Amino acid sequence: MAQKTNAARILDQAKLSYELKEYPVDESDLSAITVAQKVGLPIEQVYKTIVARGDKTGVIVACIQGDHELNLKGLATLSGNKKVEVVSLKEVQPLTGYIRGGVSPIGMKKHYPIFIDSNVQAQEKIAVSAGLRGLQLFLRPVDLISVTKAQLGGLCLTV
Repeated sequence: MAQKTNAARILDQAKLSYELKEYPVDESDLSAITVAQKVGLPIEQVYKTIVARGDKTGVIVACIQGDHELNLKGLATLSGNKKVEVVSLKEVQPLTGYIRGGVSPIGMKKHYPIFIDSNVQAQEKIAVSAGLRGLQLFLRPVDLISVTKAQLGGLCLTV
């Protein structure tokens, strides 16, 4: 049985259904494409969480389809920044409480604005990190949007 993470506990509190799926971790390849293969989902259903910093707003989070690249200019425009940069790896854990390869959009230690790729709404279920390397949360996109909005007081946007 997979261990409960903060993200799973938040979903339990919200009475939302999800499934935890463990997979073997290869430290040399933490890519979403590899994760998708290991959990048996098409890449369109695996979403990665990227932590960035805007020049005006500070830390923001993007949750995008696993095979997509983050459009920094687009994220800057949407978030009210002139410029957005991905934070350095050494900043990820202090900012989120999660380690690289295990950053969940749910249950970060601080509540940052979250921008979720609108493609998520075309999926019946998706997978996001459960907050540990080697553990994915399978859930409905509407539930991801709902729980992140609840955490943030409505600041979650699908883009």
